[in-house]
Amino acid sequence: MALTIDDATLPVVDLGPLMTGTQADRTRVAAALGKAARESGFFYIINHGIPQEQVEATFAASKQFHEMTRSEKMKYWCGFTTHHRGFVPYEENGWDFPKTINFNEAWDMSYEAPADHPDYLAGWRMTGPNVWPDLPGWKETVSGYYDAVFALGLKLLDTLALELQVDPAELRQHINVPCSQLRLLHYVANDMPATKEMMGIGAHSDFECFTILATGGPGLQVMNADDVWIEAPPIPGTFVVNIGDIFETWSGGQFKSTQHRVINSGRERYSMPLFFGFDYHAVVEPLEKFRTPEAVARYPPMAAGEHLMRMTTKGFRYMSDARDKGVFIPDYEIPDENPFKREAKQPAQG
Repeated sequence: MALTIDDATLPVVDLGPLMTGTQADRTRVAAALGKAARESGFFYIINHGIPQEQVEATFAASKQFHEMTRSEKMKYWCGFTTHHRGFVPYEENGWDFPKTINFNEAWDMSYEAPADHPDYLAGWRMTGPNVWPDLPGWKETVSGYYDAVFALGLKLLDTLALELQVDPAELRQHINVPCSQLRLLHYVANDMPATKEMMGIGAHSDFECFTILATGGPGLQVMNADDVWIEAPPIPGTFVVNIGDIFETWSGGQFKSTQHRVINSGRERYSMPLFFGFDYHAVVEPLEKFRTPEAVARYPPMAAGEHLMRMTTKGFRYMSDARDKGVFIPDYEIPDENPFKREAKQPAQG
């Protein structure tokens, strides 16, 4: 039996008033989003304006691609690009494969940048044109979904700015050719145990502003305010939204970039996160009103793209290999751990 919002383990925010409501309605939605962003960093959204038929059509497109033969999918291997576009086989997930295995493969795309964009020409900056599989109608379906969810992200950005009482233009100025990635994830069926080394996706925070996720099956776990893992089951008609590192930084730590993971159930599963990011060179630091001495010390200025590349280089084996071989030499340090990471107060669930 399908779950309903009554089964939600996280806050549920109704975005309906944003679409047609008054300023008072917008303020009320903003307050609900702000409360969820401060207390859990994870929440469901309903009445978001994206038809369920469009979501299902994009899930079907993802399934169509991932059901292709391995040899066909490898024609679009992400390692053929320097801006991470195309097919990501599961053995590329994580620099230390096979010691740690994340049992997912993906099709990765992002904001469409022209082939003459300076960051694409420079290489290894997560900016450039997308690649597309040779499947009739596939590009139109997936790019249409990307555009719809990206537009929803802009509404969320403006509403969270309202909650923080800052001018939305102060945030939007960093969105011109953003590193906003859509992943069509396919969790691969396997007979391995659910351990810290054998995951769907290991524990992490998201590096961007926030993530808008359509999930097609159970497995997502979220670290709650007590640093305990809880389930976040899929609920039809909703998206799951989580705050990322950029918004935690902006808010001086008021909003929470929450740890989450996908356990290895061994069952096939699909999901579609859109990571709402910013221009590669945008400098992120606490907004002026949140720039306390404690916040400034905890969140030193960082370039959004460099933070993304620092964590992405550790996240994909082909990038780590390219760096180690001197194919590209990053002008930033690669940390041992994401500085936004928190540890759970209970062992991993299997």
